[in-house]
Amino acid sequence: MSEHNHSHEVPESGGRLAIVIGLNFLITITEVIGGIISGSLSLLSDALHNFSDGIAIIIAWIAIRLEQRERSDHYTFGMKRAQVLAAVFNAGTLVAISLYLFFEAWQRFNDPQPISGLVMTSVAAVGLAANVIGTALLHRGSKQNMNLKAAYLHLFSDAISSIGVILGGLAIMYLDWYWVDPLLTVAIGLYVLKESMEILWRSLGMFMLAAPRGISLPQVRQAVLDIDGVKGLHHVHLWEVSEHDIKFEAHITVEDQMLHQTEGPRKTIEETLHEQFDINHCLLQIEQVGADCDTADLA
Repeated sequence: MSEHNHSHEVPESGGRLAIVIGLNFLITITEVIGGIISGSLSLLSDALHNFSDGIAIIIAWIAIRLEQRERSDHYTFGMKRAQVLAAVFNAGTLVAISLYLFFEAWQRFNDPQPISGLVMTSVAAVGLAANVIGTALLHRGSKQNMNLKAAYLHLFSDAISSIGVILGGLAIMYLDWYWVDPLLTVAIGLYVLKESMEILWRSLGMFMLAAPRGISLPQVRQAVLDIDGVKGLHHVHLWEVSEHDIKFEAHITVEDQMLHQTEGPRKTIEETLHEQFDINHCLLQIEQVGADCDTADLA
């Protein structure tokens, strides 16, 4: 049994995350004030979204710090699942916010309110500038960390929605299209709902010990069977403890003469699975053909 250590260090420093958090709370305060003054629902909904961004990044930072803690006799895997828990919470919060935005937009469609397009456009421009800075700061880390990806999507969706709010404010200023405001709210909600559901399903899959997304268990099984001397495998398990930490467990049956030299096949299997599927930890039990063992494939 061996473990391959990959370096998946999150490139974002605490300083960068602190800047992004500060920007989000600044946008939130600005948009709440602007939304109340202008009467714009899309500004208020964007403020709520930005507030959730700040909370999401705080939770992501805490989860990252917990994951870096050393293992103990009590937490033998360390605190790696903290990031999965944080991702479920963040994505679930976004889903709830999206549903709330749909409800508020429906209310506004049925009861249109006068809106100040000038205030709406000005405040949205401030939000756009801050969100562009935030997405730039989190861009690299979003490719390597599920929680930072969730935070990045928060900010990216806000940047897009800010552009929409600006255009909507201009339409209200020059065309008196007040219906644009709730329409933008629905568009923002649909985008956020789609992105957050993807993160939610993946993180819930990790909780349920599902096979990692993008890895086919039949292909993994075949890769093991293609190794010389391997006659079969059973009691197979494939799961993610956390992002980038993939585990594989199986009982491997080999020819009788190989039972005295099991280290060779074991090492070959581990290297094959690591190279082809980025599986970084294997727990293998080598057995002879016909051994008295439950041979159910997924037992």
